[in-house]
Amino acid sequence: MPRHLITSALPYINGVKHLGNLVGSMLPADVYARYLRQSGEEVLFVCATDEHGTPAELAAAAAGQAVDEYCAEQHEVQRELCEQFGLSWDWFGRTSRPQNYELTNHFARRLRSEGFCEIRATEQVYSLTDQRFLPDRYVVGTCPNCGYERARGDQCENCGKPLEPVDLINPRSAISGSADLEVRSSSHVFLRQEALADRIREWVDTKDSWPSQTRSIAYKWLDEGLRDRGITRDLAWGIPVDPEDFPEVAGKVWYVWFDAPIGYLAAVREWADAGCGGEDPQAEFDSWWRLDRGAEQVEYTQFMGKDNVPFHTLSFPATLLGSGEPWKMVDRLKSFNWLTYYGGKFSTSDHRGVFMSDALELLPADYWRWYLMANAPESDDSSFTWELFGAAVNKELVGTFGNLVNRTVTQVERHFDSCVPGGGDPEAEEAELAVVVQQRLDEYLGFLDSLEFRKAAASLRALWSVGNVYLETREPWKTIKVDPARTACTLRTALELLVVCAVASEPFIPAAAAKLQSAFPTVNWKELRLRADLATQHHLQPGDAVQSPGLLFAKLPAEQLEEWEQRFGGSSSDGTTADSDKVEP
Repeated sequence: MPRHLITSALPYINGVKHLGNLVGSMLPADVYARYLRQSGEEVLFVCATDEHGTPAELAAAAAGQAVDEYCAEQHEVQRELCEQFGLSWDWFGRTSRPQNYELTNHFARRLRSEGFCEIRATEQVYSLTDQRFLPDRYVVGTCPNCGYERARGDQCENCGKPLEPVDLINPRSAISGSADLEVRSSSHVFLRQEALADRIREWVDTKDSWPSQTRSIAYKWLDEGLRDRGITRDLAWGIPVDPEDFPEVAGKVWYVWFDAPIGYLAAVREWADAGCGGEDPQAEFDSWWRLDRGAEQVEYTQFMGKDNVPFHTLSFPATLLGSGEPWKMVDRLKSFNWLTYYGGKFSTSDHRGVFMSDALELLPADYWRWYLMANAPESDDSSFTWELFGAAVNKELVGTFGNLVNRTVTQVERHFDSCVPGGGDPEAEEAELAVVVQQRLDEYLGFLDSLEFRKAAASLRALWSVGNVYLETREPWKTIKVDPARTACTLRTALELLVVCAVASEPFIPAAAAKLQSAFPTVNWKELRLRADLATQHHLQPGDAVQSPGLLFAKLPAEQLEEWEQRFGGSSSDGTTADSDKVEP
């Protein structure tokens, strides 16, 4: 049985994340981790805040704080919000901690010894107005490939063409808007990706289980030809280059795109160093990441937005392959399209869209978890609207799941003294229900296994619906007057289905599932597994207590949804794609 390592793209440190960031990596990773744990699998789910680069420096300056103080504060803000959303990390680290410093310099050292790093003098854009070298994406201008006028110096968002700042037409500073730029020479370390391209392609060729979007993005970059990439920067904030290893570039820092993916390894090392995995941190870390020390038994799954795919399928693998060491590489990579807000981008400055802090101010996390995952942007972009959100809550969470729970428990309270009723024998309707429940459960598990979250949510919703159809067919509120034994069998059967739903729903709506589980104090929930045989087992005995879980979800009035739409800038779109705030991962 494999052990499962799960990572989601690291949230950048500069501010609270919006719902698009959440559903594009962290939330689906959590759903999958919860599912695997519920199935009895061994899981290590880690993440971290990505803290280096110019955006962190600028955000700290705007906040009037030292950059290290700003990052420490924002790490806590993001950690708390994510935990309130129910993200069940085993560890949430920081790329600015010593573990990432050590590992980043280790990989740089190995790459140089293997011949895949070299020093080159480069021409870089320097802003006379800002008095600093400008990172690639802080130079904007017209794309020479497609003519897009707001292309960044690292990549054109419109056509996807990888760029260098000096490629842009009419370049200007994204910080000040100044065109008073000049090109200066500076020495930097380059990762020789071109020399590793054939090995990377051979590796990608083995990943036929990846989604078509993931593979197509990787092959697009490979077919266009990988270019060597500078992996150091002239910045004050970042992981310092070890001057003993690279004296030619002493005083520089490693590029955030180089150190951030290494942060996945560093997060596991933090977890191990904290004693979470055992008494020997080095051995525990190695067992998850070194193929020669136990990691051959690990299945590694990554979650990210589509903008992060090139770096995770090309640049990060180049680092691992080029090191000459047997590191564990990703097995499954699930990428997502954009969640837009009424077809446009989430924007803090324009007060458009819902951010994680806003969402939790309005409603508990499960409302948002359900809507986002049931409408996850898997095959195409999806658009958040308050109308769709209200429909998901009112029709699915309240009208389907909540209704099934409420009508079942209410009948048991009213007619059987809040105990599982005894008496009555199953008939054809119960046998038919068992078949359909098993079908829905099998579909649900299959979709979770294949990381198809919208389909999994649809199957879970169908499982809830089956219970409502069964009750409407059996009508226990009527049969109680004429056939108490049949009513007892009906409600006992419905209660057993609620136990199944309480386990099956946990990956998507964990708080509601926990409330439902509290209705059955005699059930040993720790022993139940989200597996195909869950629905074939009897979990309740006549006479077991049934306690009302209370209202799981509340209906959202139309006027409330209209108020929120006005507050968060709904119904307006600038027609652009969703904005990924993961400036540099």
